[in-house]
Amino acid sequence: MRFRRLIGEAGWAALPPAVRARFAKRLGGGRTVLYAGEIVECRMSRIGRLLAGLARAIGGPLPVSRDIWVPAAVSVTEDPASGGQFWTRIYGRRRGFPQVIHSIKRFAGPTGLEEYIGSGIGIALRVEVEGGALHFLSDHYFLSLFGRRLRLPRWLEPGRMRVSHIDCNHGWFAFVLKVGHPLLGELVSQTVLFRERAEPEE
Repeated sequence: MRFRRLIGEAGWAALPPAVRARFAKRLGGGRTVLYAGEIVECRMSRIGRLLAGLARAIGGPLPVSRDIWVPAAVSVTEDPASGGQFWTRIYGRRRGFPQVIHSIKRFAGPTGLEEYIGSGIGIALRVEVEGGALHFLSDHYFLSLFGRRLRLPRWLEPGRMRVSHIDCNHGWFAFVLKVGHPLLGELVSQTVLFRERAEPEE
């Protein structure tokens, strides 16, 4: 119930039952949760495409293709070392291999939730409920180096990130990623529709 603690009882009660069920799961014992779907929207400005290309040096956390109606999949497993979660996202492309994005969500830091995206770079996230949806908002970026946590100044941040989990009924939900900059406007906007894959019966 770690996400429940982050948003409080009122926020938790405002979420649809399907969203509460997804974010109440504990993934111990080697369990993996799988989501499959397709990318239905992806927009990137020129600067957004440049940012996505540069970000490949730290693991490529942003989409690098604007292809739509291509497969997408996500797997979530427990990180036994920290009690957090490993997230692996796979985005298909019309040409070439799919893009694979790895990150770790840890329930730590000043906001209670951090996402590590590679090369020591992390994002402190605020979690909010609005309109019956769960939103993950970037609070600040930081560098973890030699056991120290160094907060990046605002002028070094690539933009503000907002990830929304929106229930679409019948087991489907939308994953909406938006990255914007106060001076440069919208850089990246991606919408992916997912549905949880049922565990096979033994």
